[in-house]
This record gives sequence, C-alpha cells and structure tokens, in this order.
Amino acid sequence: MRGSAPKTWLVIVLAASSFSARADENKSDGGSSASLAPRARIECSLKRKPGEPLDPPSTAAIPGPESFVASQHFREDIAPTAAVKISWLGATFARRFAVKVEAADDTSLQTHVLNKPSSAVQILGELGPRAESKLADIWCLLKLQANGESGALQTSSVPNLFFVRDSMGDLGVVDALWGGAGWEIGASPVGSQRPWTPGTRVFSH
Repeated sequence: MRGSAPKTWLVIVLAASSFSARADENKSDGGSSASLAPRARIECSLKRKPGEPLDPPSTAAIPGPESFVASQHFREDIAPTAAVKISWLGATFARRFAVKVEAADDTSLQTHVLNKPSSAVQILGELGPRAESKLADIWCLLKLQANGESGALQTSSVPNLFFVRDSMGDLGVVDALWGGAGWEIGASPVGSQRPWTPGTRVFSH
C-alpha cells in the first residue's frame, strides 16, 4: 500500500496541471467575445458653414435642408475635384445602402481597435446598443480624409468598420478601406462568419 501512494500523488499532480493548462488556454482565448480597445472619441458635423458651397452640387435636390441622400455622395470618383475620392463601391453596398436618405446631424463617434480576430456578431455582442451608426456619419469622416490623409480613419491595409441599417432597416456591416487611389467601400451581412483581423478600427456611438 505504501508503494502505491507516490504514484497516486503523481497522478493527482499531473491531472491538476492539465486542468490548469486548459483553464489558462481558455482564459487567454477570451471565449467567444470580441476584444475591443477603446480609443479617441471623434466629433464631426455635415452642417454647411455660412458661405460654404454645397457639396456635391447635386445636393441642391436633396429633400429637406438637413437630409443626407447617400446616392449623391457615395459614388465612384477619383477626380481631383471629387468631394471624397472613392475608387470602388461594392455591389452589396450600392444595392442595400446607397439608396438611403438619412438625417444629416452632428455626430460623435467612439473609436475602438480590434485586438483579436472576431466576427461581426462577436463585435456587436461587445458593443451592444451603441454599435449603430449612419451613412452620414461615415461620409462625415470620409470628408475629413478625402484624399487619404491621416485621421480617425485608418489609411493602411486594415479596414474601418461601421454597423449601419440598410434601406430595409436591416443591420449590416459597412467597411471602408483606403486603396491608394481612393476609398473602397463594401458591405456584408452581420451574420457573415468572416473574421475581421486584429488592428481593424471599429466605430460606434
């Protein structure tokens, strides 16, 4: 009986070590939630200052003085005169989002940086109700970096993410990426399993 005691003790120690290693692994993985690190809050306004020309000229037809017609702003145009250089618009974005009309209010957006690969659902789970923003918010930020200047939006190969409701009222993911010649604007369903890479910048209210 004495001879079996050290073996039993060894088995207990090994089992405890294995359990501890698994616990540490699960802890480092962070479970299924996204890992967002908050950064600066950004203030932006689309309201025209006295004496400032309408931008673009076609906005004279906007229904209401404080309305934002997405199709009159989000257009592929990399000419020097473009209000915002946009080199590509995704088909999903054009179909689901570019047809929207929104209120052009002042906005305050919170920036976050993604620390590990996460799906849109995981990011939404962490942000909660404050996740939603508007196309007008995105355009407001784009105007501040119309030619790829540095600012709140990243201009590297890592995307900027927004959660926006489409023309049918369904929440979707809009991503903006500076492609060198202009901004590339895409959209995807919230339920997509695509993992967004670490370093992705996420915007919320």
